[in-house]
Amino acid sequence: MKIAVIQMVSGSDVQVNLQHARGLLEAAANQGAELAVLPEYFCLMGQTDADKLAIGEPFGRGPLQKFLSSSARDLGLWVVGGTLPLTDGSPSEGGTGKVASDRVSNSSLVFSPDGNCVARYNKIHLFRFDNGRERYDESLVLTAGQDPVFFDLPSQDGHTWRIGLSVCYDLRFAELYRAYAHAGAHLLLVPSAFTYTTGHDHWEVLLRARAIENLAFVAAAAQGGLHDNQRRTWGHAMTIDPWGKLLGQLDTGEGVVVTDLDFANLMACRNRLPALQHRVLGLN
Repeated sequence: MKIAVIQMVSGSDVQVNLQHARGLLEAAANQGAELAVLPEYFCLMGQTDADKLAIGEPFGRGPLQKFLSSSARDLGLWVVGGTLPLTDGSPSEGGTGKVASDRVSNSSLVFSPDGNCVARYNKIHLFRFDNGRERYDESLVLTAGQDPVFFDLPSQDGHTWRIGLSVCYDLRFAELYRAYAHAGAHLLLVPSAFTYTTGHDHWEVLLRARAIENLAFVAAAAQGGLHDNQRRTWGHAMTIDPWGKLLGQLDTGEGVVVTDLDFANLMACRNRLPALQHRVLGLN
């Protein structure tokens, strides 16, 4: 199965971000991808964390979800919409676009080529970091998800791929990916906006670890560069095979990494090292 992980340098103008995202999705489709993954916060890297609240949408309607749906349908792609802010409430009155709630979910939505949303994953683990120079606390504006979510993709290669969803900081919590492995996942997605500081030291090693320990492909879309809010993200969107080998990577800047995932390679890795069958703890 041919997939594309997309790297962006999103800013504070939603419409500009959507234009860039559409162009990158078109590039993925033109290169023959069946599945394209946008990065976390593809639609907005705001000046403040609270900017997410102003573009929050109820699940099932809104311009951001319409964009993802129409892109999937127009391009004949499975599209994973990185993340976008969703609220369980309704937009406030007066046409401001702001939501009534002071929290939104950081949600990854999956759209099939017919434009239907087939899966929603709410980011479970909320990032907090403070090294004295940089400070982040997603819990100030986000509400955490509770459940792992996977979906099945019947590929043109004749196989049905089971795909586990996760987002950015989730990458540090191996038990989430082990749950996907236990459910039979073949591919793990990690749309992200890793900070430059943490990404420099931890990004690749964590992605490769998740691939190796679960004998699964890993595909990580990313934000990668200096944003107009002066935040710098690490980038290095990449795909990794079940043996931990790097298949494709883009260091920084906008672009698309297109990779062929070989189901036979996946099964060969699992057959020669049947570690998933040797698990003793955490099986219930």
